[in-house]
Amino acid sequence: MSARQLFLFLLFALPLAGQSQGPTVTTPSRQGQVTNGVPKYPWHLGTTATIFWIGEAPSGRNRTPNHKSSWDTNWQRNYGGYDNPDPAARNGYIPKAFTPRLNPFYIALPYNDVINHRKHKPEASKVIPWFARYNPAPGQTVCRGRWVEIVRNGKTCFAQWEDCGPFNTTDWEFVFKNKAPKNTENKGAGIDISPAVRDYFGLKSGQKVHWRFVEFADVKRGPWSLYGTNNPFVNPRARR
Repeated sequence: MSARQLFLFLLFALPLAGQSQGPTVTTPSRQGQVTNGVPKYPWHLGTTATIFWIGEAPSGRNRTPNHKSSWDTNWQRNYGGYDNPDPAARNGYIPKAFTPRLNPFYIALPYNDVINHRKHKPEASKVIPWFARYNPAPGQTVCRGRWVEIVRNGKTCFAQWEDCGPFNTTDWEFVFKNKAPKNTENKGAGIDISPAVRDYFGLKSGQKVHWRFVEFADVKRGPWSLYGTNNPFVNPRARR
């Protein structure tokens, strides 16, 4: 078995039981490795995942309504409606009530790179690996729409970063430096996943996943490539 075959076996064949198990990977530097011109980003292993959805009302420890996101004040309207998480209200990976106008495979991570529409956070240009490549205007996010690869129990899913959380928008050390999440709520959750991602894995809130950033060139086709004006598979103009 070659080294690459061994890596793929460890990454996709072994079940996920907790942070002490899962894929054995070589962690690239903050800038990432480059293969055939495509950056390779480090894995975040054994991250606790919680479920959230567009239109979710505040409840319990969650005090933030999800009719808007950190980057879209009209998130629910632009999506096309309430992304009802009730399995009885879903048709495959989308709501029964409407066809979503944005990718239903979305996630939130606990960092926002902008303070407002005129200014980035002071560390953003230093800690975000792709920041310089995009050379954004002041206050223009380079995080929204980024693709992530998620692995659980031998299955791989891809989704887009569309909001900030859980419970934190400043945790760049976790998101980009691979430290443990600062958040201590919900078993130290570090990633929020949409109902579509939940259903793809058959995952329950509080269970663990592995995830990493990927370039669009590394995103394989699947149910995450079917919907959304923000989705480069559907709308080539959405590709940075």
